[in-house]
Amino acid sequence: MDIAIKVENVSKDFAQERVLRSVTRKFESGLIHGIVGNNGSGKTVLMKCICGFLVPTEGKITVNGQIVGKDVDFPGNMGLIIETPGFLPNVSGVKNLEILASLNKKIGLSEIAEAIRTVGLDPKLNKPVGKYSLGMRQRLGIAQAIMEDPKLLILDEPLNGLDKHGVAEMRTLIKSLKAKGKTILLASHNQADIDELCDTVCEMDAGVMTMLRG
Repeated sequence: MDIAIKVENVSKDFAQERVLRSVTRKFESGLIHGIVGNNGSGKTVLMKCICGFLVPTEGKITVNGQIVGKDVDFPGNMGLIIETPGFLPNVSGVKNLEILASLNKKIGLSEIAEAIRTVGLDPKLNKPVGKYSLGMRQRLGIAQAIMEDPKLLILDEPLNGLDKHGVAEMRTLIKSLKAKGKTILLASHNQADIDELCDTVCEMDAGVMTMLRG
């Protein structure tokens, strides 16, 4: 069994408040792992710790064999959408992704255009992102997460703001990413997303993780 992410006894405090409590969990490669829980349950904080955006107060997180915060600050080969995607409002979707892609210098315009098409947007659209609907912005966020063809995807509420048609399209896309061998960590409020997409499911409640299905 190949393990993509290993979380060992991870706790996280903000001032006097403990928001993660001794979370331990192995996430196997090549599967879609669902995390459910109410707002404030700790799921977004856990995802931020896995990505290296937050440092755990206690415990250790290993991603693709490297300890986050020790071997690497931010795990490589990872795409993510956490909370509302932050884009520059006055430039186009393509321009936003070009600016982000210039950080890693892994991909060019053709891969960016392909990612935008994959999520059902038009790469030739010159409209600034500030004029996008919530659903379009969400699609662009998913395009940003997949554009460098990462092995691991961290998707925090990726179907937020999408209409019924958009949700169906993105569910199909997420299944196709799994079929390509990607490991996906997916947080969703929508039980139907979890039921249809996820191979394993765990619940966060007041910082404690419980396995529901695995």
